[in-house]
Amino acid sequence: METLLAFLFVLSVLVFVHEYGHYWVAIKNGVKVEAFSIGFGPELFGWQDKKGTRWKVSLIPLGGYVKMFGDMNPASAGHRDDIDAEEAKYAFHHKGVGARAAIVFAGPLANFIFAIVVFTVLFAAVGQQRALPVVGEVLENSPAAAAGLMTDDRITGIDGQTVEWFSELSEIVRAHPAEVLTLSVLREGDTLALSVTPEAVEAEEGGSTQTFGRLGITAGAFETSRDGVVDSVRRAFETSYMLTSQTFAAIGEMISGDRDSSELGGPIRIAQMSGQVAEGGLGPLLFFMGYLSISLGLINLMPVPVLDGGHLVFYAVEAIRGKPLGAKAQEYGFRIGAGLVFSLIIFATWNDLTQLGVFSFLKGLAG
Repeated sequence: METLLAFLFVLSVLVFVHEYGHYWVAIKNGVKVEAFSIGFGPELFGWQDKKGTRWKVSLIPLGGYVKMFGDMNPASAGHRDDIDAEEAKYAFHHKGVGARAAIVFAGPLANFIFAIVVFTVLFAAVGQQRALPVVGEVLENSPAAAAGLMTDDRITGIDGQTVEWFSELSEIVRAHPAEVLTLSVLREGDTLALSVTPEAVEAEEGGSTQTFGRLGITAGAFETSRDGVVDSVRRAFETSYMLTSQTFAAIGEMISGDRDSSELGGPIRIAQMSGQVAEGGLGPLLFFMGYLSISLGLINLMPVPVLDGGHLVFYAVEAIRGKPLGAKAQEYGFRIGAGLVFSLIIFATWNDLTQLGVFSFLKGLAG
């Protein structure tokens, strides 16, 4: 139940942010919005505002939509032909191509803005738990054990370079496999100089085999750090850019075959992860929401009809041609896009069920 509630909370917030981006820009461009729905299918409850918009929560909580006046359906695939001149002033499809593109792009943009805001709050107000360069466990037969490192030792520097966080220590060690390093160690008030040679370890990273240094220790102390507002905003932009780059890199590696497509997860895995991060407290939950918000924005910008990116492609073609694509071309495009999206959902759900061992369990029952 906790996992389900966490999933519904995370997904509902992200869907609301995305759809509100569409809604807000549509209203600013004089478009009447008939419905704003969190979820699909039959309405569970809702209300009508003064502008005529029906705000509602629907039965199937796997997305949402904003239905513009004049659209045939929530996906804006086709439009009504029975609109008179007065009604056309408020119809989405009777707006200029620039206004329509802005309305469509506003959804993904809202997700990116939300992620930056969430990361800023996380870094400035909640803070992040960071590992200090204090030795926790020393693994047996490791370079750290051979060098004489002990639990509760605080490593203050490496080869004269000051170390404040365990991540900095890890980066330096990883970059110097099989090289002699001199550690400055604080132990019970005394400063010691210990020589250590990180073990050279090979691992897959970025589609190729890399060699890294390994010391053989775990972090033994943690501290919650908060940044100033300016630094938090900067880190929020940097984090958003990093996650975007990593997402593009992962998609490229899956397409090229350098990354296992089984890593692609669907609603079940998102629900599972929502429950896990919620148990970790507000900090992990906020980071997860920011990450998912960026992912949602990027997915919707894919140039696939039905998704926002597909609409933007149609509008770009319209801007170049001076007129929209024919109704048949758009219809076939939306059908193909719907098929691709549906296939992707099935594939991701299959991965989720496989990871959970559902098919192995059923096979065992059959056997």
